[in-house]
Amino acid sequence: MSNYPSLTPKQIVKVLNKIGFDFFRQKGSHQIFVMGSKMIVVPMHNKTLKRKTQISIIKGTGLTHEEFYSYM
Repeated sequence: MSNYPSLTPKQIVKVLNKIGFDFFRQKGSHQIFVMGSKMIVVPMHNKTLKRKTQISIIKGTGLTHEEFYSYM
């Protein structure tokens, strides 16, 4: 898992948009994206995301890590 790069929220959002997630709403500093019945919350901070947060977002998309990073 250490071979994967740390991502910023902006990078995550770009990938989510490429794979079909749409911005739904924002509450505070968290943006919510939806695609069908899947919902992903991205904390919009000016730093890289923690590894566990990043893993949770990737799992929520239904893609493998390799597939997710191929959209970057």
